[in-house]
Amino acid sequence: MIVQQANVDDAEEILALQKLCYLSEAEIYSDYTIPPLVDTLDMVKCDFEKYFFLKVTKEGKIIASVRGKISSPGNCYIGRLIVHPDFQNQGIGTKLMSEIEKIFHKCHRWELMTGHLSNKNIKLYKKCGYEIFKTEKLTSHLTLVFMEKIRKKHI
Repeated sequence: MIVQQANVDDAEEILALQKLCYLSEAEIYSDYTIPPLVDTLDMVKCDFEKYFFLKVTKEGKIIASVRGKISSPGNCYIGRLIVHPDFQNQGIGTKLMSEIEKIFHKCHRWELMTGHLSNKNIKLYKKCGYEIFKTEKLTSHLTLVFMEKIRKKHI
């Protein structure tokens, strides 16, 4: 298993993995029009201009990915953490979260969001040190949960 920076040539494989991984989210909310499922290849390629992508490969195949970007001075937004269903619950998501935080080590705050019924995601993010700081009702079926991790100040 190798963690490394992804590049735009990986966009098609990352998009296919993203669509596979987000099917379970769509099922939870009975909504197959969530952004990760309707993203196009061009949209993902454009994201490479804004985000730093990490990928995990095993035997030459991408099995996990995450992306991050500076959202405002000192703040990093983390998005689209995906791990192939066959490789979940093996610490890969936790490892990717740690690695993306290291990439953006100069930030004092990292932020992400997930859906309110996405209990596995919320549990993972809490395990990584994230706490809920706000919620936002999007539709009658979906409330977004915003989570943050703030760097502890050294005394």
